[in-house]
Parts: sequence; C-alpha cells; structure tokens
Amino acid sequence: MRGISRTSIAEVEDRLEPLVGDPRAATDLGNELFAAAGVLATQPALRRALSDPSRSDQARAELALAVFSGKVSDATAGLIEAVGAARWSAPGDLTDAVEQLAAQAIIAAAEHEGRLDDLEDELFRFGRIVNSEPDLRIALTNPFLPATAKRDLLDNLLAARVTPEALRLITEAAVNPLGRSLDVSLEEYARLAARRRERLVAEVHVAVALTDRQRSRLAAALATAYGHQVHLNVVLDPKVAGGLTVRIGDELIDGSVATRLAEAGRRLVAR
Repeated sequence: MRGISRTSIAEVEDRLEPLVGDPRAATDLGNELFAAAGVLATQPALRRALSDPSRSDQARAELALAVFSGKVSDATAGLIEAVGAARWSAPGDLTDAVEQLAAQAIIAAAEHEGRLDDLEDELFRFGRIVNSEPDLRIALTNPFLPATAKRDLLDNLLAARVTPEALRLITEAAVNPLGRSLDVSLEEYARLAARRRERLVAEVHVAVALTDRQRSRLAAALATAYGHQVHLNVVLDPKVAGGLTVRIGDELIDGSVATRLAEAGRRLVAR
C-alpha cells in the first residue's frame, strides 16, 4: 500500500489490538474478517462505493455497517465500519486492508498461545516446500480445483504437522488468493508475524545446518548490529560452499566461500 492507504491501515490497526485480547476472540475475529475480505473481493461495486472519495466518511461507514451488521460479530462489524470510514488510494486497497487485519488477528492468537515462533517458521518452510514440489504448487494454485478439495489436501498434509494458525493462513492463501500468488501471500503473512514482535527476519543460507549455539550467536550478533531482535529462517544451500549468506530486506551479507573465491578470481583477472 502507498500514500493515503498506508496511513489508513495504520490507523485502523490501532483499533484491532483491543479486540484480540485472548486467543479465542482473536481467532473468531480473524475468521470473520477473512470472510468479509472474500465478500469484498467478489463485489467490485461495493468496493468502489466503500472507497469512493466523493462520499463522506460517515456515508461510507454507514454503508459498511449496513452490509455486514448482523452477519458478523459487533466487534468485526465495528472494525469493518472503521475501514469504510477510512480513505483508500484504490478500491483494492480496502480489500487488502481487511485481509491484512484478518491475518494479524490470527497471528495474535498464535502469540497468545506461545506459538508465534513456530508460525513464522512453518509459513517460511511451507513456502519452500511449495517451490520445490511442482505438483503440489499446481494443485494449490489451480483455479478450477474446488476450494473444498484444496482444504482437504492441506488438512491431510499439514493438520498434524503445523500449528492451527499456520494451517489457517496457508489455507487462506491457497483458497482465497485475492489476485496474489501463493508465494506472495505466504511472504506477507510471515512478514506480519515477524512485525508482530517488532523483529527483523533474516534469511540465512548455509551449506551445513547450524547448531543451536551457532544460531543463537548469529541471532545475537545480528540483533546487536541492527538494534532489533532478529528471527532466522535458515536454508540449506549447497551453492554457499562453506560460510553463510544473510539477507535482511534488501541488504545482503555474504560470507560464503564461493563468493570469496569468485572475488579472488576477479582480482587475478584484473591484474
């Protein structure tokens, strides 16, 4: 989101926190908001009306309340009313905002249950699995495969292996992509989970798995360097050829043997 939409989502997010004080409330809110996002995604006229800058804030809020009141809890309806009253750069931003609030509510439930670290790891790992398994990717992104079939497939694959919150978010990303790729949705949910704890996410590529002590030392060193707690997503990558590479956002810290050899080779050629 950009411009006015970025400001609006920040303001609406402030209204979310009082509503996710316990895991059950957070889960119920997230499920209802995901359902509301699905309605908005399939109703372009409603999206346009709720984001029409020529309408007053009150008129848009009243329309949102009229559409969703009685169909969802008062807490959810009130939050959607606030979304309607806010201003958005494009109609699609309004749908994205409701979906983002839904994901944040589910993530809050994971935090209450002490499962936030697991949730982040599971979203990341599943994204890697999808990228390495073409048949699974095709099935989950096939627009002609019924939603029930995708849910059953994910239940069979993941129900006993991941947290309930990870299964919920992965299922939502596959069943209701809202015009995004599965990869992008999973990355966005992982980003929101990381932000929940005001942490940076570092993708670490290594040739050999790190020990617990090495992970702790690396996380501590990165936290000192960046001034924030850092969550590590570790990827085994034979191309690293010793050492490691760390990417945080757009910044790459490359300490691999392969890179050092390549650099040495370039210097020899230059001479």
